Amino acid sequence: MAAPSPLSGPTAPTAPSAPSASSGTPDDWSTRHSVRAAAERTVALVNALAPEHPDPAAVAGLLLRHGERGPLTLTGADVAPMRSAALQLREVLAAPDTDTAAHALNRLLASGTGPLRLTSHAGTAPWHPHLDSDDDAAWGEWLLASSCMALAVLLWDRQLPPGAVCASASCQDVFLTQGAGPTRRYCSRRCATRERVAAHRKARA
Repeated sequence: MAAPSPLSGPTAPTAPSAPSASSGTPDDWSTRHSVRAAAERTVALVNALAPEHPDPAAVAGLLLRHGERGPLTLTGADVAPMRSAALQLREVLAAPDTDTAAHALNRLLASGTGPLRLTSHAGTAPWHPHLDSDDDAAWGEWLLASSCMALAVLLWDRQLPPGAVCASASCQDVFLTQGAGPTRRYCSRRCATRERVAAHRKARA
């Protein structure tokens, strides 16, 4: 199994190695593998893995869109533990307040992650922190560990819950709440528009 790309999951045996630390600029690497980017990937995976039988190809495509290096093939055996991790992470993202989110994260950090370590993936990436047990950790372990780290840093930085559940009655997706602007209630403009239209029709009726 090839070494995973920085802040990324384990890659398929045929996947190319991550770019060397000397390729590109540090700023470029930091942007592509920032805490925010890792948290956005977490939210996308938690939503994609919510169905009882997620499509492995769809999950692989999502990973590629969030910076994983291809080619990448996942099986049902890969996706099942990822879904288990996603269901646990949803508890953090759906927490109603900072204390609840922090306690949920502490439980996951205590039971599902290893000690903090630094890795450069055998010199193929800048040194960066990991909480999984090994650079070749399985997908489920990687998802839980990398997501816990990203969400913990977001909570630490803003002292606010890192996420929320969409307020639309027809949507149960989670989303990141931390960012500039007013507090969000919906995961997307589509959900916000749908709820406004529904409320307007109800008021007219």
